[in-house]
Amino acid sequence: MRIAVGGIHTECSTYSPVLMSVEDFRVLRGEALLEADYFSFLDAEEVGHVPLLHARAVPGGPVSRPAYETFKAEFLEGLRAALPIDGLYLAMHGAIKVDGMDDAEGDWISAARAVVGPDCPIAVSYDLHGNVSQRIIDQIDIFAAYRTAPHIDTRQTMVRAWTMLVEALRSDRRPGVAWAPVPLLLPGERTSTEDEPARSLYGRLADFDAWHGVLDANLMVGYVWADEPRATACAVVTGTDRDAASKAAEEIAASYWDARKNFRFGPVTGTLEAMLDIAAGAATNPIILADSGDNPTGGGVGDRADVLKALLARGWQGALLAGIADRPAVDACFAAGEGATLRLRIGGSLDPSSPAVEGTAMVVRLDDPGPLAERQAVAQVGDTMVVLSARRRPYHTIEDFRRLGLDPTAVRLLVVKSGYLSPDLAPIANPNLMALTEGVVNQDIEHLASRRRQRPIFPLDVNFEFTPKARLSARWAEVV
Repeated sequence: MRIAVGGIHTECSTYSPVLMSVEDFRVLRGEALLEADYFSFLDAEEVGHVPLLHARAVPGGPVSRPAYETFKAEFLEGLRAALPIDGLYLAMHGAIKVDGMDDAEGDWISAARAVVGPDCPIAVSYDLHGNVSQRIIDQIDIFAAYRTAPHIDTRQTMVRAWTMLVEALRSDRRPGVAWAPVPLLLPGERTSTEDEPARSLYGRLADFDAWHGVLDANLMVGYVWADEPRATACAVVTGTDRDAASKAAEEIAASYWDARKNFRFGPVTGTLEAMLDIAAGAATNPIILADSGDNPTGGGVGDRADVLKALLARGWQGALLAGIADRPAVDACFAAGEGATLRLRIGGSLDPSSPAVEGTAMVVRLDDPGPLAERQAVAQVGDTMVVLSARRRPYHTIEDFRRLGLDPTAVRLLVVKSGYLSPDLAPIANPNLMALTEGVVNQDIEHLASRRRQRPIFPLDVNFEFTPKARLSARWAEVV
């Protein structure tokens, strides 16, 4: 039994002017794919895995068309060379925007289907913040998505999709997919599974898994910063019984719709100035402040210096800001050397509209792991310590700080570019604050430019009726 493995995985804000290139992706090919921890579960008796290409990037702006076409061409070439195969597993995200193209996942999966033919089952795994379309559903046989946000079940989700594929091949019984779109689009920060009502909604998905004829039930929040027709929430169910899968999809969709007015931000949330006022009056530490509008793990550019500017204006003492993507600033710090003082411009290196700060800085620490794009610098600006990175990246784990000789628990205020906090940082936040800052993933979704979304959609539109209606994959509907 031979299963080919590959995919493309990232999340793209259509509001970002900064296109992603080939260099932004971590690419796994051939044996390196099978040896990576990310795919270490690919192990089953009598199953030979054929590694193709898997490209993954930190979320950002749209992927350039040449970059996408480069990856797609290599993937399809490998897929053709791998034939014949018994199954195909694709590890996807679901919220890619390719410059000049709608529904990139639909394009990728359709191209794969054209290569493998109608008889080869295709299984996909998705982020729950992915967007789904009928085109995608019509090409696949198996679907599984994350059930946690923050995402702590990535591996389990991939295993679910892969296991259903292996079991389908062993039993020679082909499952199918039903889905029910929901005209509802909320940010992940209002739908974290750490908070109600999402906690209960996602907790009930396992109950649907237990239904006769249902294999895997999913609730997709969708990706709100994609102004494109497919951007919406939905329920997606993999099953062996059309009626059961359809009924489950409609019930999941209805439960999400019925709860639409109950979703709230989990942490204390408000304007940047209001959050800094709270932080100034707090006697505890570390206070962790999330700069939500520039969050790179949500698609933010990551180069805005608004919060740094506000801290300097207040004369804040004991703050650590991690981080700001600014390769010219990192290069300048390396040229000056540790301990040097220099005139530095921070911010606005990727998006010219991003706010910047200019002033005197002291280079505290340099980190050079080898590639120029991986270099980091820690600089003291006024009484604030700032982590600068040569590339867009988050600082969401304790290890991110330890590598730089920093202790996030020892500072009075830690600022990170984030929405809801990561599983590493949330437990140490005392308190956890989220600032509604500007940026290409800002939380003011009711006022986002919405030129291409299907309407009506809540909360951009409020007064309309909706009743879920399940749709089958064309592949499943055609099976007699």
